[in-house]
Amino acid sequence: MSPRRAPLLRLFLMALLAVLVHGYHLGADDAAIYVPAIKKAADPALYPFGAEFFMSHAHLSFFPDLVGGSARLTRLPVNFAIFAWHVAGIFLLLLAAWRLVCACFHGDGARWGGVALLAALLSVPVAGTALAIMDPYLTARSLSTPATLFAIACYVSGKPKSAVAWLLGTALIHPQMSAYGAVFLTCLACAGRRRSPISAAPAPACGVLLPLPFLFEFQPARGAAREALYSRTYFFVFQWAWYEWVGVFAPLALLWWWSSAARRGTTPVFRTLSRTLLPFGLLFTAAGVLLNISARLENYTRLQPMRAFHLVYVVFFVLLGGLLGEYLLAKTFWRWLALFAPLAVAMWLLQQTTYPASPHVEWPGYVGPNSWISAFVWIRDHTPRDAVFALDPNYMQLPGEDAHGFRAIAERSVLADNVKDSGAVSLFPQLAGHWKSQVQAQTGWDRFRREDFENLARHFPVTWILTRRPGPAGLRCVYENRDLAVCRIAASPAGGG
Repeated sequence: MSPRRAPLLRLFLMALLAVLVHGYHLGADDAAIYVPAIKKAADPALYPFGAEFFMSHAHLSFFPDLVGGSARLTRLPVNFAIFAWHVAGIFLLLLAAWRLVCACFHGDGARWGGVALLAALLSVPVAGTALAIMDPYLTARSLSTPATLFAIACYVSGKPKSAVAWLLGTALIHPQMSAYGAVFLTCLACAGRRRSPISAAPAPACGVLLPLPFLFEFQPARGAAREALYSRTYFFVFQWAWYEWVGVFAPLALLWWWSSAARRGTTPVFRTLSRTLLPFGLLFTAAGVLLNISARLENYTRLQPMRAFHLVYVVFFVLLGGLLGEYLLAKTFWRWLALFAPLAVAMWLLQQTTYPASPHVEWPGYVGPNSWISAFVWIRDHTPRDAVFALDPNYMQLPGEDAHGFRAIAERSVLADNVKDSGAVSLFPQLAGHWKSQVQAQTGWDRFRREDFENLARHFPVTWILTRRPGPAGLRCVYENRDLAVCRIAASPAGGG
């Protein structure tokens, strides 16, 4: 089958199947940072307080405007638009994988093996980087990953100008991930030793790396900024577990083996990619180790060089799937079933373990049994849009909450939390003062009484709280479910924010 006539319907059906296997969760985990920016792009009146904790990321990317603008333009419910973009991201990733695998393998069995294995393993964690190949929620990586893979597929297919265009598109969506793509294309250009427009094109992109030594101070981080930085243990490779290092070197070892000789059914592109991924991975591993050898360099760990392995994993599993299709699966239906049915079940169980209190697929408009999500939805539908909430700063780690972001679902302002907002501070230390003061003001939440909440409202523009049921004595609580209560705090003059 010619790669120019990609089987779009089959790939789309495979994307839908991937959603059913890997699940979907609105505003969970990293989406707690991305989704509020999307919703603010769709409705600028949202989040009058505390938007800096997600807009610091959003200002660097066209992603929120793309998704939020599409909801505003089509007049679709924003949650439906977010879900549609999530499905589109998976479909585009599989289409990009098809383009790449067609450049690497001759047979249809190998090509479908590469795409199917990637689709089956979307939830696989990438070494110790705190990333998965594709998250079960929408983030900028949902679009930057397929764009980067399209850039690679175009380059190895002899379309350098298209590769540059895809790389520039990646930069608009996720500047950090585009830098890894630029370095990889540069490595490919050096490995191929062929003169073409792209052989020099990545050089300016890599030139962006030149100012990096001047971005941060050559000294240890201090105060609240240091606390936030060290909350991200995956920044520090010397703290990784042994099995996370296996996740680094096992793929590199296999890539070295694959590149050592021509493989049946493969094209020269297969060996080129295998041979290039090896030094690419070693380069960023060396960078990760280098940034951890001295406390004076700890500010630079926020560059996260090991996240380059996200690209390594994506291409690796496409190549591995192609080899399985060529050597093992062939055209035998039962072999395909014996491999992919257990993989699908394992990935489904992984997501059930990760989000045990939530529906496996959080369809737009469906609330489900999760009491936290139910409370967030009630708040969205029944409180003023300029309301400012406070709740336990560690709420995303509480049993039954399943890491859903308050801002993302409730669409209301809230004081800083100690889980996701600390991640924003780890990358943007100028937020450290605001973050620390708000988190400290909410410390000891389980012991708060009416006077503590009123004191909180005197220092911040808090007008509502979400707390455990029953609500605190003396406060008017207008909503309760089996676990939580939403209560109003009498308006009072607020200080800093």
